[in-house]
Amino acid sequence: MPRQSVILKTGLPERADPSWNAGRQEVAFYTEVATVMATRLVPRCFEAAWDAETNAWHLLLEDLTDSHVIATTWPLPPTKGQCERIVHARARFHAEWWDDPRLGASVGKWDGPDAMGNHLKTFAERFARFADRLGDRLARERLALYERFIDAAPRLLSRYYSHLNVTIVQGDAHVWNGFLLRDGATDDVRFFDWDSWRVDVGADDLAYMMAMHWYPDLRSRLERPLLDRYHSALVTQGVQGYDRRALDDDYHLSVLWQIATPVWQAANDIPPVIWWNNLERIMLAVDDLGCRELLA
Repeated sequence: MPRQSVILKTGLPERADPSWNAGRQEVAFYTEVATVMATRLVPRCFEAAWDAETNAWHLLLEDLTDSHVIATTWPLPPTKGQCERIVHARARFHAEWWDDPRLGASVGKWDGPDAMGNHLKTFAERFARFADRLGDRLARERLALYERFIDAAPRLLSRYYSHLNVTIVQGDAHVWNGFLLRDGATDDVRFFDWDSWRVDVGADDLAYMMAMHWYPDLRSRLERPLLDRYHSALVTQGVQGYDRRALDDDYHLSVLWQIATPVWQAANDIPPVIWWNNLERIMLAVDDLGCRELLA
């Protein structure tokens, strides 16, 4: 018989401060996004509540223990076949929201130049503390890369401001935030942990999944075939006017933007075992893919 239970997800006591928006954001996902989706790619949510006064929140989600499983134990990557299922499902999710007129209106929001300017200012301040913390463990060449990145960031945002070929991205799109069907028969994937979702370029999720978390050997074998599979699935799902070259351009830009992630992670007290390894891997990806050229 199917499991007669649900999962209660709620906030940690140490994250009750309003500065933590995880609960608010994830509740918004299940009330604004999941409820109107035609495809079933996230766990069913039976109740989603957030209190603006106390920042208390909770979700009641279906228990998928009997039918689904996380592909692999962190930090081991999934197999090629599992990666293909994850990427295909990711494309199906992105395609459903591709250039949807509700984006930035009734679903999610667009940040304008003022909000983005404040965001970039905060990042520059946090990077200064990050660099001080690392000292000579951050090579001069990488320090210079970050400085060039901060200078170029307002220009790099032109892709975001175009509001074209965009979708809903998960943000925290690593492979351990997805349940795969236990029997492996189909790409029946359920993505969970939506506290970082936003309206943006779909390639951001792919860059976070592969460039941020994979070392060069694995990327050299799987990165391009998985990008091919993702693009093919987009086309199959009806996405038009977005060719394979456009995906490559977006992916390279997304990889470059991901160098900001370890800085934010360190600033939010994520353990160094996570952000230090993310820093090393994303820098290798930036070099392998020639992403520095975007700063010229």
